[in-house]
Amino acid sequence: MIDLQEFLWCFSLISLLLYFLQDLKNFGCMALTLNSPPSISSLPSYLSWVDQLFLASDNQSSEDSNSRPVYEHEECPPTKLARTISQEESMRQLEDNSGMLTTTDTVNKKEKNQENEYRETDIKARLNDNHPEENEGFCSSGIKKVADEVKVAPKLRKRPSRLVLPEFSPGLEVCDKDRKLENKEYFEVEGRDFFLAGKQGRRVSMEDGHGVLVDIEGDPKQAFFVVIDGHGGRAATDYVAENLGKNIVKAIEHVGGKDDELEQAIRGGYLLTDQEFLNQGVSSGACAASVLLKEGELHVANVGDCKVVMSRNGEADALTSDHRLTREDERLRIENSGGFVHCRNGVWRVHGSLAVSRAIGDQHLKQWVISEPEIKKLQLTSDCQFLIVASDGLWDKVDEQEAVDVVLRDNSVNSCKKLIDMSTSRGNMDDVTVMVINLQSFYRGKR
Repeated sequence: MIDLQEFLWCFSLISLLLYFLQDLKNFGCMALTLNSPPSISSLPSYLSWVDQLFLASDNQSSEDSNSRPVYEHEECPPTKLARTISQEESMRQLEDNSGMLTTTDTVNKKEKNQENEYRETDIKARLNDNHPEENEGFCSSGIKKVADEVKVAPKLRKRPSRLVLPEFSPGLEVCDKDRKLENKEYFEVEGRDFFLAGKQGRRVSMEDGHGVLVDIEGDPKQAFFVVIDGHGGRAATDYVAENLGKNIVKAIEHVGGKDDELEQAIRGGYLLTDQEFLNQGVSSGACAASVLLKEGELHVANVGDCKVVMSRNGEADALTSDHRLTREDERLRIENSGGFVHCRNGVWRVHGSLAVSRAIGDQHLKQWVISEPEIKKLQLTSDCQFLIVASDGLWDKVDEQEAVDVVLRDNSVNSCKKLIDMSTSRGNMDDVTVMVINLQSFYRGKR
């Protein structure tokens, strides 16, 4: 019985001595942290004091190992292998307990797991930084294998910063409002024998135009009307509206009353207008459809895709043909003259640029885009009711007979507005100009 008590006393004294030595060693390590960068203070706080003790001693042993040569097939000391095993156990313990890390209430479960993974990889990276000899292959049997399994942690991904939208620019806002107001407004004209309405599309400026000459040579039965669809700006539109009718009337004064001479005068008026505009050196162009009423006859001419439609006893009759690349004769004419056509966004274009094959202007394409009009003549009769002359902004969305029916129900400027609204509601974004001409006022048989 006495021997057992002595044994217990000895065991207690030895335990107290060991505990005192451990505290003394920890105190010495803490003192070293003030002078040396690698220390226990750089280790994670959640490691046990046993792991910190092993890691601190391992740092000291690594410094000693740098002073001696290391051979490729050197065996690992048992103490170093034991430390490696303890590190693996601490890592597994950290992985088991990583789910207990608290996060804010706003982070969902998926973000919480992802954050725990980042923390685990960060712990592994720190352990590898504290033991560089493991990554450098100091031991071929144990530590090198563990170092190969432990991968370097990737950089922690941060949440992107909030997207800050710029404030609205007052200048741009004013421009948008101005354009919307322009798109909502019509311009309309009511004359003695005609009326028209137009509306700007989504372009920067209104590129449609028109021209009217009435009472030619003092005769109320003679008149000239034209609807113009410009492109590349308003320069060509304004010039054609101002000069085409004058050039045609001037050419008619110098010819007789023969049909061939009258047709030649109209063609000469188009060509002269084109040449005079090209001399100005302005890069713009325009399509045009014109109507000359003289001595009970109707002379229709056009270049481009503006169209003239007649209502004869309520039936629509197209008097012009569009000059587009879908016409085989126009496409062959361009190709035979050394040009080419290219389909872009479903539309055939001259040199991949212009969608019409005839126009006034367009100096850069004038070798292939000619200004010679196609002319048609017919005698006015009692069944000729009215003409609808409009730009392609109408005809691309509204059928010819449909347009005639609208004018028959309301023969006024309101019918032009209705046709424009129909085209816009069906997706047209181009400028639209619609003119209606009363043919009965020019019919010679009417008293």
